[in-house]
This record gives sequence, structure tokens and C-alpha cells, in this order.
Amino acid sequence: MDQSRIKYKFSAKRKIFRWATISTLIYCSMGLVLYYAQEKFMFHPVTLQKNFEFHFNIPFKEVNIPMNARDTVNIIQFFPANPYPKGVVIYFHGNKENVTDYAKYAYNFTLNGYEVWIPDYPGFGKTTGKLTEKNMYLQAKEVYRLAHSKFSSDSIIVYEKSLGTGVAAYIAAKMDCRSLILETPYYSIPDLFSCYAPIYPTNRMSHFKFPVGDYLRDVKVPISIFCGTSDRVIPYCCSVKLKSVLKPMDEFVTIKKGTHNDLNDFPLFHSKLDSILNKK
Repeated sequence: MDQSRIKYKFSAKRKIFRWATISTLIYCSMGLVLYYAQEKFMFHPVTLQKNFEFHFNIPFKEVNIPMNARDTVNIIQFFPANPYPKGVVIYFHGNKENVTDYAKYAYNFTLNGYEVWIPDYPGFGKTTGKLTEKNMYLQAKEVYRLAHSKFSSDSIIVYEKSLGTGVAAYIAAKMDCRSLILETPYYSIPDLFSCYAPIYPTNRMSHFKFPVGDYLRDVKVPISIFCGTSDRVIPYCCSVKLKSVLKPMDEFVTIKKGTHNDLNDFPLFHSKLDSILNKK
């Protein structure tokens, strides 16, 4: 074998080794970022001072539920015009801001004669505590218990938007309620992460699990799901996986060209939602 061929083979091996090393470093670096900074990607809370005064266009009341000596759950309760509400909608919101960003949706329910209770998660708004999956469940259960002290279980509707999918599905699986409504849901957090980073072992890497698909198998009441085909935050292909765990009486509503944050702009969304809220 002549020297030129030997040099060529050696050079080729060096290039392969170099690119393999660079690829490995990039893979590991990105994996570390995803592992240690995933909460930064998932949650975008805005905290509020305890003396912050809320202002909304519909009647409301601010309520705090003590969890322990230090932490409380802050809830805004919105009221319909009718002094005798049909029931209550517990609304678990998305991953941004706080209750002030979601209050505009309360009208969808108060218009139909329901109270709407929107709690904030730990670190969002005035709610305090460590932001963990366990604490989100614990606080949600306290919100449900307070609602159940005023309303019978068949007058409680559990609603979610986006991130709230995991919390709402958990409550509906563990507690009695009238129905569960999911807006732009996911199958689980690891499954959602895999849509963005399919080359990583997302099930092991995810600090939060929110196994929605598993919870829905235990939900005995009717489930209604709203999804948009143009959702780029929680891709439609991730949401549609939930069809596999739905019961015959459940409903999966696809809104063509709907995105993550504009389903409220579609007549189909309102007609279906009004129908659910007014079922006897």
C-alpha cells in the first residue's frame, strides 16, 4: 500500500473521529441544557405582591387557601349575573403569567350561569410554595375541596388550558365531578418533550411527568377535548394521541387552523362549549 493511500485513510479516520466527537459534545451539551433548564422552558410565571389589587370587568372575589404556615393558594372567583349559579368551573390555566392573563376567558362560563374559579400555581401571581408536580396536585385538591364545600360534585366542571392539562386530569381522575374539559392538551410531558427533542430519553429526563393519558383512563365522567390543527406549542399530533384513551361518550373536537392561543376566536369552539355547559 503506497504512502498516499495510507495518509488518505488516516486523514479520513481523523475527520470521522473529529465529527463524532463534536456531535457527541453537542448532543451532551444540549441534553444538559434540556435537563437542567427545562423548568425555564416550561414555566413563565409572573409573581404579584400580596397587596396587589385585582381589577376585572365582572364580579369577583379573591380567596386564599392556607397550605401550611408559609404557603397559600390564591384563587379568583368570578360570578355570573344570576345569583343562583348552575355550578362551578375550576379553571387550571396555562404556563404563563398568572390569573390576570386568563381572566378574560371567565366570561365563557359566567355567561352560561357558572361561577369560575381560577387558582394560580406555586410562584404564579400571589400563590406561594415550591413549584413541583406534587405541590401542584396538592394545591389543586384543596381548591376542589373548597368548591365541593359549596357545590355538589355533579355541579363541578374541571377545565384546563395547556399546562393545566396534567392538573385537571389528575383532579378528574381522583375526585368526583360532572365533566372534564381539556383545551390544547398533551399526552404527557415526556411525550411532549419528545416532539421537540426526539433523540433524547425524555421520559428519564423530564422532572415533570403529568401522565395525562394514564389519568384519563380513570376518569369516569364525560371528557371533551379541544385542539387546533395549527398548534405549534402542543402539536396536534401530540394531542390526538389522547383519542386512544377516550370512552365512547367522550368527544374530541378538532378546530381546523386553530393555534394554541386562538381557539376562543372560533365559533365552533363556543358552540361546542356552550352545548357542554348547558347539558342537563
